[in-house]
Amino acid sequence: MTLTARFRNSLALIIVALATTAITASPVRAADSSAPPPRTIRVSGSGETEAAPDYATLSLAIETHAATAAEAAGRNGELAQKVADALKAKLGDKGKTWTGGYSLYPEYANELRPNAKPVVVGYRAENSITVETGSLDLVGPLIDAAIGAGANRINSLDFNLRDETRARSEAIARAAHDAQAQALALANALGVKLGPILTATTQSEIGPRPLMMRAMAMSATAAPTPIQPGQITVPATVSITYEIQ
Repeated sequence: MTLTARFRNSLALIIVALATTAITASPVRAADSSAPPPRTIRVSGSGETEAAPDYATLSLAIETHAATAAEAAGRNGELAQKVADALKAKLGDKGKTWTGGYSLYPEYANELRPNAKPVVVGYRAENSITVETGSLDLVGPLIDAAIGAGANRINSLDFNLRDETRARSEAIARAAHDAQAQALALANALGVKLGPILTATTQSEIGPRPLMMRAMAMSATAAPTPIQPGQITVPATVSITYEIQ
């Protein structure tokens, strides 16, 4: 037999084998496509855990008023420097400070006559300073030092977690147990049995719910500021899909 004849015979055998495979595989695909989808139950569970905060972010402001923009800004700059120095002296190496924002606005007369242009009666300058520290016992003294140096407003005080991994894992576990309990109750109510888990997902959370405290302008003659942070709440949601029998 020549080489060309052998090649033709081999090619014929390959074509026959492929045709046989295609013929035998077609009924299987037809059976798969005609199979009904599994019956399922999908539940969502929620859970949360609490953890003690380990750092605080404090935002203070210095607000000044004057007849001219230059005077308002000048007074504000002097006070802001004093406040920054007082905060750094109290904080030491246990945190950091930075400028949170600065603004200068004209102030207008309250009474406006019809078709009259607004009348500028003065200017207001605002300078905010942000402090971050892991020494929570310093928060009260920091507030008092800032107010004593010239700060006249507390914008916000937030307590939070640097690393919420452990608390997040506990919250997810509680959410999963909640979802399982719901699935069992639903299956019993419907008279079906739970099968294997088909999907399980957790909903992404932006972060833990921080503790936030806000205050208005404060007096430098006020008593020492007591600060007692509570617990941070870390939420989680878990969705589970079960096959039912």
